[in-house]
Amino acid sequence: MNKIIEGLKYSETHEWVRVEGNVAVIGVTDFAQKEMGDITYIDCPEVDDELEKGEEFGALESVKASSDLFCPVSGVVIEVNNAVVDSPELVNSDAFANWIIKIEMSNPSELESLMDASAYKALTEK
Repeated sequence: MNKIIEGLKYSETHEWVRVEGNVAVIGVTDFAQKEMGDITYIDCPEVDDELEKGEEFGALESVKASSDLFCPVSGVVIEVNNAVVDSPELVNSDAFANWIIKIEMSNPSELESLMDASAYKALTEK
């Protein structure tokens, strides 16, 4: 059973978004980390990088696979979680507690195109 948290937004590419004012806190879902297996490396953008919705912003690597990360909303990177960069296995231990980047959103209305928890649950059960 995949852990899915109510109140977050989800992308079809398995990123989650927690909204804090005008900031989007972004990570990967429990489903994504289970599919990947033991994560060994996380590639992240730099602070002040400008990202567009749908743009690749980094990658996860595991012993099994490499998977690109896609930005669910547009904006500027204001923080990178160095703890997960230094210890990528944290994402395996709790994908929702261990976010990857924070973005100051340039277009918060883009959140409307993301899924809620029930829609994401339906996607992962296909």
